[in-house]
Parts: sequence; structure tokens; C-alpha cells
Amino acid sequence: MSDALNAEQLEARIMELEVKASYTDDLLEELNMTIYRQQQQIDALLNEVRQLRQQVPEGGQAAPRNLRDELPPHY
Repeated sequence: MSDALNAEQLEARIMELEVKASYTDDLLEELNMTIYRQQQQIDALLNEVRQLRQQVPEGGQAAPRNLRDELPPHY
């Protein structure tokens, strides 16, 4: 009887471990997808920063502006 009880306990323990492993696999896949999406966002942001840097002249200074162009329209 002890062997039968021990076998049942062992089988229950194995089932518990299999369920935990399954949840762990699902979580790992979800985390991998999150990292993948974040990397895509980072790549897109880096491309946007590169494009913005190309629009700014050397030295980081914007072209001189005429203050008359910035007057509100009611003047």
C-alpha cells in the first residue's frame, strides 16, 4: 500500500511540475514578444532621431530667423 501511495504522490508531483513548466513556457513566450515589440519601437525611435539630426544644420544651431516672420497675424 505504501508503494501505491508513493506512486500516486509521485504522479501528482510530476503533474504539478508539468503544469508549472507549461505556465513558464507561456510566460517566456509573452516576455519574448514584449522584448521584440520594444526593440522595434527603439529601432523606430532611433531612425526618427537620425532623421531629425539630418534636418538640423551642423553645429546644432537653427538657421537665423526673421522676427517679422514670427509676429502674430493681427499686427
